[in-house]
Amino acid sequence: MSRSVLITGASRGIGRESAKLFAQNGWKVAVNYCSSERQALELVKELSDMGSEAIAVQGDVSDRSQVTAMAASLLKDFGELDVLVNNAGIAQQKLFTDITPNDWDRMFDINIKGMFHCCQCFLPQMIRRQSGKIINLSSIWGLVGSSCEVHYSAAKAAVIGFTKALAKEVGPSGIQVNCVAPGVITTEMNAALDADSLNALKEETPLGILGTPQDIAQAIYFLAESGSDFITGQVLSPNGGFVI
Repeated sequence: MSRSVLITGASRGIGRESAKLFAQNGWKVAVNYCSSERQALELVKELSDMGSEAIAVQGDVSDRSQVTAMAASLLKDFGELDVLVNNAGIAQQKLFTDITPNDWDRMFDINIKGMFHCCQCFLPQMIRRQSGKIINLSSIWGLVGSSCEVHYSAAKAAVIGFTKALAKEVGPSGIQVNCVAPGVITTEMNAALDADSLNALKEETPLGILGTPQDIAQAIYFLAESGSDFITGQVLSPNGGFVI
């Protein structure tokens, strides 16, 4: 019987590559998107062409009512989840003194409150089965902080604390909760960085390269598979040695 995964924010970048990797390995894949319907449907077709049972499901993870509806829809049309990947997130570069209360709230609403909503809506079925895995996406900036990204760094640090606490709480129910904290990755989220900034980050990385979405997908997939069954509450940070 095929295992199933929901990946939030899966229409592009790390989420998209993760969905493809799960599909290549025979998983059923639910592709969550907020507004990028065309990209999500294109991805579902690509996954279906691989032989995977795939479905697109719209929902803004920062909106509890939408997440509740998404969970009910998936349970009816897709079945229970084996793995939840909380990947949806946003970034923003701003001087701390320029960050508005709205900037701050939006950053936390999507990057951490969305995770809270998804976990609360999908955990009951995992607890009932006494099995399941949750993988949360943080960032190296959640580990060490980044100037001009105080709100982003704070939200991603919250993801790490959330992961560790939830892992302790649901471990007795047979559920593993882990976190992936990517380094600098060549995604649309970092497309705003100019060539000089990217080269500087590359030079700071001991391996001398920037990561790809595929690199992070491999880490996510490892934590979803049975080889990681004795791992919980941990932060796996593929970053080329940027943070050691």
